[in-house]
Amino acid sequence: MITYANVAKRNAYSSDELVTAHVELVSRIAHHLAARLPSSVDVNDLMQSGMVGLLEAAGNFDASRGASFETYAGIRIRGAMLDDIRKHDWTPRSVHHKYRQVAEAMNAIEGETGRAATSEEVVDRLGITIGEYHKILADSSSSRLFSYEEAVEEPTLQRKPPSSDTPRPDQQLYQEQFREQLSGSIDQLPERERLVLSLYYEQELNMKEIGAVLDVSESRVCQIHGQAVMRLRAAAQRW
Repeated sequence: MITYANVAKRNAYSSDELVTAHVELVSRIAHHLAARLPSSVDVNDLMQSGMVGLLEAAGNFDASRGASFETYAGIRIRGAMLDDIRKHDWTPRSVHHKYRQVAEAMNAIEGETGRAATSEEVVDRLGITIGEYHKILADSSSSRLFSYEEAVEEPTLQRKPPSSDTPRPDQQLYQEQFREQLSGSIDQLPERERLVLSLYYEQELNMKEIGAVLDVSESRVCQIHGQAVMRLRAAAQRW
């Protein structure tokens, strides 16, 4: 396999070789994101936008900044895919509206009680049925699967490559405070919601695999995930 190290040894750095060597990285990232999105998002479209990110990465990579090409390319590839998803927003406006209503209700209840809001409390506050609530969770989960990942790190095609330079004090303080607040909010989630987030984001299992682990349906996992993300969004409003 061609690697940047091999190319450097020959003193014949070629962006074409870097692209050829990392096409599989594009495919891997595309399929990982596609597993988190509705079927209306075509994995081939993600791969096309990801290839743009890979080409940009190969053309702009600077090894002197202290990052490996694969790390840098991964950021640019994923950023290109996310940019394309945002550009062609397939989420109906009604989904965004209902999502905000649930997040606001959850935020209000948790602010009043000092504990995680239950499904029944949210349903009563909004005057909807439990079935409607579960549908909102499923729809919002599909449209916001990157919510707290992107809050920590939101790569774009314009993002500069990782640098070995020390972050500015204000940047470092913000990142530390955000991680501390996010970690604290995750710790306060109900146990099952924490487990789903861990399996989904850390272990990178898909919804079906998580369902098998928890012995529940895939749709139920989607509901649990959606509720967890709702809670984190509500908590972010209080920060």
